Amino acid sequence: MVLEKLGESLKNTLGRIARAVFVDDKLVGELVKDIQRALLQADVNVKLVFDLSAKIRERALKEDAPAGLTKKEHLLHIVYEELVRFLGGEGHKIEIKKKPSSLMLVGLFGSGKTTTAGKLAKFFMKRGHRVCLLGLDIHRPAAMAQLEQVGKQIGVPVFVDRKGTDAVKIFQGFRKELEQFDLIIIDTAGRDALSTDLIAEIEAVGKAARPDERLLVISADIGQAAQRQAEQFHKSCSITGVIVTKMDGTAKAGGALSACAVTQAPITFLGVGEKLDDLETFNPQGFVSRLLGMGDLEALLEKAKEAMSEDAEEVSKRFLKGEFSLLDLYEQMQAMKKMGPLTKIAEMIPGMGQLKLPKEMLETQEGKLEKWKIAMQSMTEEELENPETLDSSRLERVAKGSGVSVKDIRELLKQYHQGKKMMKMMKGSGDINKMMKKMKGKLPFST
Repeated sequence: MVLEKLGESLKNTLGRIARAVFVDDKLVGELVKDIQRALLQADVNVKLVFDLSAKIRERALKEDAPAGLTKKEHLLHIVYEELVRFLGGEGHKIEIKKKPSSLMLVGLFGSGKTTTAGKLAKFFMKRGHRVCLLGLDIHRPAAMAQLEQVGKQIGVPVFVDRKGTDAVKIFQGFRKELEQFDLIIIDTAGRDALSTDLIAEIEAVGKAARPDERLLVISADIGQAAQRQAEQFHKSCSITGVIVTKMDGTAKAGGALSACAVTQAPITFLGVGEKLDDLETFNPQGFVSRLLGMGDLEALLEKAKEAMSEDAEEVSKRFLKGEFSLLDLYEQMQAMKKMGPLTKIAEMIPGMGQLKLPKEMLETQEGKLEKWKIAMQSMTEEELENPETLDSSRLERVAKGSGVSVKDIRELLKQYHQGKKMMKMMKGSGDINKMMKKMKGKLPFST
């Protein structure tokens, strides 16, 4: 996973602070060296690393801990704040303020612009906007066909002209049709390198379309070359934000992320997988908090909200009252699957990152959930609504029908009963939103 080693290194660094008896010059010096080593190994530019570590050292040695914080807590907070500032501070949330609004994607060949256009379309569709895709890549033969295929998968209109040879004329030809949408996502051409021709074409399209956002799509595996590319694109077309793709791979990604510190164009989204749902808004505070093992409650709640239908929300209310069946549990597991792998979800849960749970353990648990789903698909509606009816003979029948062992099904029932018991115990805790607020208030870096 991208930046996994950086996260582990930073967690170890924080552990050093937590174990220290005193905060002195020696501890600060060792802390700074640890951070430098971790960032350099993650492929972050050397100059940026030393600038960042110098700020941390200066603040750690000069600032007094504010009232209510120990010196160690203040030192941890300085590391957190400087990393957040390095990655964009408050972040940049794209909002559809006027209709139609438009986003223009730029980037080199192979960065994933076309797929990202589809991901963005789906992202904004989920939020109730009428979205369309406009293909202006007249150089790559398969580009328009790929965009049409992406549009078909998510059910959004796609405007292309396969015979067109002038990107500006293609845009002008569809101008009237585009005006009926809330958001137009423009997929532009890429090159193997940022050439004069490409710059001229992007500038011409930008002048004609006057997009509200000009987003640079850059791959996480590009390394420190990302800085030069980001600077050149920013100079040529004044990019307003960056989307980093391939964040689910094994690339170090530090180069791509830190490129934004140079251009001061904030990261807006992260591509975290190949599916069209695999797009996350980039929140520097949550991202750094996740890296440090502190979780990202905001991202977790957003994913849950996207995954859960109105029916699933009703199920959640029954869960909290302790009034749920296996059928309800199945619905919850379906919603949970939409949120992504357990390894990703665990990173977002406050405190889970510090437990250092083995990845293999989470993957094993995910395998169990899949088996339980298959077993439940072989149960009758009566058995799902009233699990108490599942005697030995019924368990044998379900096991034969699903291919899941009786032992695994018994484990499912055990988990179901334990969950129901726990939820009844929590029944007096009140509203779920109040519970979440209490959790958030206990986060080390909540604001």
